[in-house]
Amino acid sequence: MTAATADRNTGYREARIVAIPVAAGQIVHAGLLVMVNANGFALEGKTEADLTYAGRAEQYVDNSAGADGAKSVQVSRGVAFKWANSTDDPIGQSSFGKPCFVEDNQTVAKTNSNNTRAQAGIVLGIDPDGVWVL
Repeated sequence: MTAATADRNTGYREARIVAIPVAAGQIVHAGLLVMVNANGFALEGKTEADLTYAGRAEQYVDNSAGADGAKSVQVSRGVAFKWANSTDDPIGQSSFGKPCFVEDNQTVAKTNSNNTRAQAGIVLGIDPDGVWVL
């Protein structure tokens, strides 16, 4: 496509909540951390390096008997969520503004644990009961 030389009516859509097709054989619980696998399908967060953080599940979806994409989950993104802080690899105040990593479906950790954890996002705050992640 060539460069535009006049005004363009560029389409847009809100993207704070997006529907993501769920991976085969997966259950996603509401309120938990959602990741996307290498094929673009959603699953709950876990320690695995080749996943991509998507956000927080807004609903429970059971695709345990379905193929890839048989069901979709609504995922909120673009805002900070408070996830549990790892007890094995805790995030402290010195991590403010730095990346944190997915340990499980509700927990974030300070490091990628020798490249076994995917990045969750950026630390925006640390409370006694969790870590705010954008």
